[in-house]
Amino acid sequence: MAAVQVADLTRACEPSQTNIPLIFIDLAMFDQLADWIPKLTNAHPGALLALVQTDARRSVPIDDILQSDAICGVLPMHLKLDIWLSVIRLLLIGGEYIPAALLRTQSRERIDAPQVLPRAPAPPGPFDPRELSGLTEREMQILEMVARGLQNKVIAAQLQLSEHTVKIHLHNIITKLGTSNRTQAAAIFHRSRGGDMDGASSLPLLSAR
Repeated sequence: MAAVQVADLTRACEPSQTNIPLIFIDLAMFDQLADWIPKLTNAHPGALLALVQTDARRSVPIDDILQSDAICGVLPMHLKLDIWLSVIRLLLIGGEYIPAALLRTQSRERIDAPQVLPRAPAPPGPFDPRELSGLTEREMQILEMVARGLQNKVIAAQLQLSEHTVKIHLHNIITKLGTSNRTQAAAIFHRSRGGDMDGASSLPLLSAR
């Protein structure tokens, strides 16, 4: 297997003559990554996306990474070579990897942080039909299944897609709707049907071409 290194995301979005199964992106670029993921997936269909931690001192937005359905893992560059290669093999076969050290750091930060009572969420506004107008038929189908509470692996099995492809579609849905997660996206779908989250089980399954 060969590796190709480019200096920026613009170069990374250039089509390749060979199949690219896995793309590593420097963790420093994570803040701008959301706008580039659709371009990367269009240039390299089926490629998995993972982050590389080149600087162990850099703060890691672990919550944002865990909520991103497009990122399959974080690879620290300070790992021993045999472990490093094992992580790459895991990612290539569709696995996910988040270093335990990052999760422990996140846990300690939450314990040490002052407790602040969350504000009550604002009531949802009236549904605007334009909210869903930008979704493709496949994205609408996946959003409907998400709104029924189905997990990505179940959606993938029913639609005969890979779980990674479902994650990419879900990321595009969340981006187009301007939401932060799948729960908010599902809420928009339920509002479009004049219902709420409790009515998910009664929704019909949309068919795909």
